[in-house]
Amino acid sequence: MLKSWLWRWGPALVLVTGLVLFWEIYVQVSGIRPTVLPGPRRVLTALLDFQDVIIENTEQTLLETVLGFGVALGAGFLFAVLLDLSALLRRAIYPLLVASQTVPLVAIAPLLVIWFGYDIVPKIIVVWLVCFFPIVVAGVDGFTATDPETTRLFKSMGATRAQIFWKLRLPSALPFLFSGIRIAITYSVAGAILGEYVGAEKGLGIFIQRSKNSGRNDLVFAAVLVTAVVSILLFLSVSLLQRRVMPWYYLMQSKPDQSSKFKIPGTA
Repeated sequence: MLKSWLWRWGPALVLVTGLVLFWEIYVQVSGIRPTVLPGPRRVLTALLDFQDVIIENTEQTLLETVLGFGVALGAGFLFAVLLDLSALLRRAIYPLLVASQTVPLVAIAPLLVIWFGYDIVPKIIVVWLVCFFPIVVAGVDGFTATDPETTRLFKSMGATRAQIFWKLRLPSALPFLFSGIRIAITYSVAGAILGEYVGAEKGLGIFIQRSKNSGRNDLVFAAVLVTAVVSILLFLSVSLLQRRVMPWYYLMQSKPDQSSKFKIPGTA
């Protein structure tokens, strides 16, 4: 178990450790001012000294992230199902979804603050806008990738459209859907911070802005570190959930020579 964990995560940990050491050495040798580039030790000290404030702002950002991502996940899944059920709807709406990604959120976020104020609603909307597209696209791609021969087999056995969806199309789409969810959850924290940065009373975004304006770059780096850790933990949580929801998929991946023995649930 430990050997497998080290094989998977060891190289990344070594690289991160090396970069942090290089950063600290460079700060010490170059004599660069801490207000320009604080060293890792100074950042860690600032994180510990202001941990109560940082935790309070992190909780607010995490609340916005979870709510916005939850709305995006529910709406994205339903939208993907609707686009899969109707080819006409897919041809009409899918190009608009793609075109919507060309609009920069940094231009939309200030408008949301004007329309909805400084409370939590604009941040939830920003997170939803960030997460919605990858979930929909991954879901549509997953449904499209369903094996047509297996679909014909289900129909020949008298399966209804609902049975085909729940027992074949949805399980087949889950790997694609979870790929989109992992991408979305990674961007969700950044989306919440973007919304806070434009206008908020509390959260990591406004904390970063105030720290920067006060010349406390060590606190800026501390908040960025917390943001990275939260994003990684959310990503790992989704990966763990995927393993719980799709154990058959990982059995097929770990034993490709025996993949024929494992069927998608409900296709026996």
